[in-house]
Amino acid sequence: MALSLAPTLAAAQSSVAPTPAFNDPDRLGKLTRAIPAVDSVMRTFMERTRAPGIAYGIIVDGRLLHVAAHGLREVPSKAAVDTSTVFRIASMTKSFTALAILQLRDAGKLSLDDPAEKYVPEMRQLHYATSDAPRVTVRHLLSHSAGFPEDNPWGDQQLSASEADLSRMMREGIPFSNTPGVAYEYSNFGFAILGRIVVNVGGMPYAKYIQEKVLRPLGMTSTTMEARDVPAARVAHGYRLQDGQWLEEPPLPDGSFGSMGGMLTSSADLSRWVGLMLSAWPARDGAESPVLKRSSLREMQQVWRLAPASAVRSANGTLSLTSGGYAYGLRVSQNCLFNHIVAHSGGLPGFGSQMRWLPEHGVGIIALGNLTYTGWNGPIDAAYEVLVRSGGLTPRRVQPSPVLAVMHEQVTRLITVGWTQPLADSIAAMNLYRDESAPRRAAAIARLVQAAGGNCRADGAMWAENALRGEWRLSCATGVLRVRITLAPTEPARVQEFGVFAAPADYKPGPVAVCRQVG
Repeated sequence: MALSLAPTLAAAQSSVAPTPAFNDPDRLGKLTRAIPAVDSVMRTFMERTRAPGIAYGIIVDGRLLHVAAHGLREVPSKAAVDTSTVFRIASMTKSFTALAILQLRDAGKLSLDDPAEKYVPEMRQLHYATSDAPRVTVRHLLSHSAGFPEDNPWGDQQLSASEADLSRMMREGIPFSNTPGVAYEYSNFGFAILGRIVVNVGGMPYAKYIQEKVLRPLGMTSTTMEARDVPAARVAHGYRLQDGQWLEEPPLPDGSFGSMGGMLTSSADLSRWVGLMLSAWPARDGAESPVLKRSSLREMQQVWRLAPASAVRSANGTLSLTSGGYAYGLRVSQNCLFNHIVAHSGGLPGFGSQMRWLPEHGVGIIALGNLTYTGWNGPIDAAYEVLVRSGGLTPRRVQPSPVLAVMHEQVTRLITVGWTQPLADSIAAMNLYRDESAPRRAAAIARLVQAAGGNCRADGAMWAENALRGEWRLSCATGVLRVRITLAPTEPARVQEFGVFAAPADYKPGPVAVCRQVG
């Protein structure tokens, strides 16, 4: 009997996939029910470190699902931290500076690959270590690859430097620890220079630019560059623990280095910032953010300079690998649990903070503390592990394009019903039978089906790795087959790669783990 291919082939012309989506209707409920366990993690951390006060929040799909505050914002008066308390967030300011640079880039006012000296004339006098060194670009500064030395201890003490001080420092020269563009090295000085670019290209002081172009459109009304702008009843005082006593750190004023670490904010405002970053995912049609288009927000959250990977063995002996690098004002990594992690921490005398989110999962966590260099990595790791155990922390599922769905159906028929050349020809890109002839493919598939006992059938849905690639399971009488196809970059898209493999009985289509945890 002849096969009628016309209806399915007509449907197979569209390679535009639906937007990736979460497929668990109880996802939000599962995450919500895990909140008490997250609260327990945070309270235990506060007690163990003796942080005077903390505030933290969980953001899901751009909304602040949960926010909490504990302890004291001021020790002598025993004034309590609440969810409106404003903390200094130090180097987390860098992401705001990066966004301002991308705003100016998108407006056509600068290029990331321009030499920074085009916008900051003092940099023209820099003495490069070698004659073949490239000029430091805006992109180098954004990704900590300008070749400047790491300067965290020194940089913390420069926040009060004036604009004249910054100009003098640049004229006097900046030593290079690497040639520009070849290595990651964290530079607060580099982000101070980016702040100067915002001033010179944006045409106004850095703090005013951030307030008018970023904070106000986002409704971040509690965020500022200057502690004196915060009502006294809302500001968190910073402390260090010395000989068992809390000693107050004097507040650092805002100056020309503010663009690297001068910002103060509340948990509610910071949740808006993380919500903005999460809103860039997934790519889709629709209205854009008032401050930066989604494609540029996603650009901010991609690795632009690799940093060394690390392997850490936990207390129970588990070895975990983390790799990644620096994006634009943000760190990006992957580990054995998550494929895409975006984060930044902030530490200054008296304060420590962190924001960390998972773009593919739509979930973020923020944490603020008023103890010097409050170390949030451990409790945030533990909080995410709690959310994983809830079953609600799952990534969006990629949806297959209509053409991939039809190719899935047709390829399944070729294997389970039987090979016919008209059907085989209808699915094939021009390379498929040049790479291996149709008769050889048909014979190889027939042997695999026979070895699996025959009577094969589709078992479950196809897993779409992306809009044009997928794999699925066929259960046969005595065995299991794994089928995988990739479509060609043509319109209409057809199968360029077609593999059928014997699989173990417990095979399930899905992503391969980023890495294995080894005991």
